[in-house]
Amino acid sequence: MQTLHCEYRDHTITASVMAHPGSPLPYAAGCLITDPEGHTSRRLALPLKMALLSDLNNAQHASLAHGKWLVDQKLDGDRRTP
Repeated sequence: MQTLHCEYRDHTITASVMAHPGSPLPYAAGCLITDPEGHTSRRLALPLKMALLSDLNNAQHASLAHGKWLVDQKLDGDRRTP
């Protein structure tokens, strides 16, 4: 299985999808985030309501999107756009 990753705002986001064979929704989406200093986070799972998917490709893309959202939250904090 090829793992998707992307560069976003100087961070590397790597999809971390766990397989659960035999389940109707066999892929649990999550990500790892590496900051510009080289520190990598623990596996960050999507919220439970969205974490389990039936398709590997969708799970990987959801993982990357979640990672981008987390990076935005970290860098932008509670700043809100008007």
